[in-house]
Amino acid sequence: MQAYDPLAGERTPGGPQFDVFLAGTVFLDIIFTGLPAMPAAGTEIWAEGMGSCPGGIANLAIATSRLGLRTSLAAAFGDDDYGDFCWRTLAEQESVDLSRSRRFEHWHSPVTVSMAVDRDRSMVTHGHPSPMPTSEMIGKPPCSKAVIVPLSTEEPLDSPDSPCNWAELARRDGSLIFADVGWDPSGAWSRSLLDQLSLCHAFMPNAIEAMAYTGSDSPRDALYAIADKVTVAVVTDGANGAMAIDSETGEEAFVPAPRVTALDPTGAGDVFGAGFVLGTLSHWPLADRLAFAQLCAALAVQQFGGSLAAPGWGDIADWWHEVRDSAGHTGAYGNSLARRYAFLDRLVPAVPVGAVRRAAATIARYADVGPKTPATRPDRPEGEDPDSPRLPAQKE
Repeated sequence: MQAYDPLAGERTPGGPQFDVFLAGTVFLDIIFTGLPAMPAAGTEIWAEGMGSCPGGIANLAIATSRLGLRTSLAAAFGDDDYGDFCWRTLAEQESVDLSRSRRFEHWHSPVTVSMAVDRDRSMVTHGHPSPMPTSEMIGKPPCSKAVIVPLSTEEPLDSPDSPCNWAELARRDGSLIFADVGWDPSGAWSRSLLDQLSLCHAFMPNAIEAMAYTGSDSPRDALYAIADKVTVAVVTDGANGAMAIDSETGEEAFVPAPRVTALDPTGAGDVFGAGFVLGTLSHWPLADRLAFAQLCAALAVQQFGGSLAAPGWGDIADWWHEVRDSAGHTGAYGNSLARRYAFLDRLVPAVPVGAVRRAAATIARYADVGPKTPATRPDRPEGEDPDSPRLPAQKE
């Protein structure tokens, strides 16, 4: 059985080799969950759960690959066991192309320890600069439909001498550039950063970032300010939903977020971006792109585990079947969900039984990404693909 390809109808002979190309730093994330409180100085506490998975740019790479987008990643990997684990998980389990990535001898893999307490998290990170500049590692980027990059004053997209100039090379080759932005610890929030949007197709900041960089008093005002600079402007506002303007199609939309109990927000923005990119490459209406992206993020935050909590089409199909089948019995909210996500009916029936699905009730210990139909064996967790490779344990 072939893996589900949501872009099968968009593919043409001689088309781009990849749907998404990414570059960045991969961390080994070690996540402690169920902590009653942060440990006081000189004390030890026990966590209810512990998981490990690739993090950093791997959050985005896994999120796009889980949705069936052909994903290629350029990143540095150490030659230690951490590097082995991250490389194997991305390449073998998650089907991410690493042909533009490199292994480096005697380079210590970056590591982040995350401690989740009361729906929040604190982190400790250790790492060293990459042994090779990203642009040198990539060279000429592979032909892809889209690239996703962060805006940065240190590595601006619009500078020919910037390490991020590979994104401009990709744009000249026909790639759509989707940009996001990170928190500015300096508090400067330089508005000149947004000048780089002239090279981008879409910009997807959260509400706090959008208001800070535009000097706006509300997410809506920030959206309009961003829409003056980029073709597709998106502002996410957590549980309040997301809003967007597509000047190419003339659409403007606001979509509320599905109600969920959020356990771990790690990687939620990456999962949202992956869903929005898929919707854009599939030429969906703007409201459907927002709704789908928010659903993907909502499914992710209901599990601990960062990158491996990203949903696949199996998870999406499960959710939609439950919503659709319970419509009419769950009140106005359930009926609203059924109407909002009715577009999934034309997608989910085509999802094969063996589509990507996370293992149940774990920190995504094993992703069911194999082509076989999931089955249960006494010696494996329920929901795990019996033919998936036995990766190192990721949850105790």
